[in-house]
Amino acid sequence: MHTDPIADMLTRIRNAQAVNKTEVVLPYSKLKMAVLGLLLKEGWVDKVEKVAPSDSKTASKNDTLSRFDALKVKIKYEDVGIPKIRSIKRISKPGRRVYVDKDNIPVVLNSLGIAVISTSQGLMTDDQAREKKVGGEIICEIY
Repeated sequence: MHTDPIADMLTRIRNAQAVNKTEVVLPYSKLKMAVLGLLLKEGWVDKVEKVAPSDSKTASKNDTLSRFDALKVKIKYEDVGIPKIRSIKRISKPGRRVYVDKDNIPVVLNSLGIAVISTSQGLMTDDQAREKKVGGEIICEIY
């Protein structure tokens, strides 16, 4: 069974918000870092940092996050207990990829939300993709 690391990341963020956690720790990957970098730049999360693995002596055998790089994401809340991200949804999945051309880029929640699109020029928001007139794979939608 193949797992989807991006869907896993989005689910971890969703679950952390559901229980009002201030931060969530995820396994590191360049793609996750790029997606989170976009969310940070667009103001959907407060802080994203790469955490180096801790000492191998102190790491327990089954604690996988301590042996590999990790990402620490600080979740943004508007008011007490109300998360900034209302919905975070995976669009293109490993079993069903969703591609759009430059003319069919979706508008998320009347431009209040963003779609993260993987283009030939790198990861960008739906607005940036429209501006540069490029299409690509829709990774996820956030609002």
